[in-house]
Amino acid sequence: MTPLLLLEFAVLGALWGASFLFMRLGAAEFGPVATAGLRVGIAALCLLPVFLRAAVWADFRARWRPILLVGVLNSGLPFLLFSFAVLHIPTGVSAILNATVPLTGALVAWLWLKDRPGGSRVLGLAIGFVGVTLLVLGKSGVDARGMATAGGHALSLAAMGACLLATTCYGIAASFTKRYLTGVQPLASATGSQIGASLALALPAAWWWPATAPSAGAWGAIVALAVLCTSIAYILYFRIIERAGPAKALTVTFLIPVFALLYGALFLGEQVSAWMVVCGAVILCGTALSTGLVKVGTLERRR
Repeated sequence: MTPLLLLEFAVLGALWGASFLFMRLGAAEFGPVATAGLRVGIAALCLLPVFLRAAVWADFRARWRPILLVGVLNSGLPFLLFSFAVLHIPTGVSAILNATVPLTGALVAWLWLKDRPGGSRVLGLAIGFVGVTLLVLGKSGVDARGMATAGGHALSLAAMGACLLATTCYGIAASFTKRYLTGVQPLASATGSQIGASLALALPAAWWWPATAPSAGAWGAIVALAVLCTSIAYILYFRIIERAGPAKALTVTFLIPVFALLYGALFLGEQVSAWMVVCGAVILCGTALSTGLVKVGTLERRR
């Protein structure tokens, strides 16, 4: 990678890592539903200038139904689930669980598209899910600051389950995209998906709008979440894919939990335990193997 590409890569990791912080700050006053609805709505508006380019608009118009559906699976539901999760578990834990997206993506592709992984990737799936299990067992019963709570066990388990359901949505959306949206302009999918998610969340967000007017700080977090962590991050991501390829772009997964843990410790006072770091490392090792970024030569030869 060139120095400029490396810088863009680091910025993308920092932006997506910050999304968990901004979700926490926004959802604390807006609630999960309004937070997710505002995020996709503002992001869709910000992406409209690139969306209205002739080639991008033509692709969207030709396949608008599956693109809007992908928006619900790839943005609407996951953003809602993560906005709920960060209220009940540390943002760093949410980010570590988010790093399982390549694992769930590989598993869904295996089951749905019959894209059977090789030996190294199967090993990676197993290692990754062991890491998730250890993290869930070790972090149940804590609140968003990492402190034990009387009813924290059920809430933290529900929050971690929400994170894993969100990553499953991402995995389904990825296989759906591969099957029905191959060849579509990336920005047509990106912007169209935000529009689809906005349409799906508009009424629920209005229904669950907070009774008390949110503060300027909460509004600032929502705007940063939508503009920086969604609109600008999408554009950066597709730039990296275009210049370095999808495999290298995917390795941003490894940076996101690092930034999220750092932001949570600095700005929310969250505890970063050795257990979280160890489980995160196990999950990332599994991700590296399951995506083919790292291979075990003996296993590949036996396939």
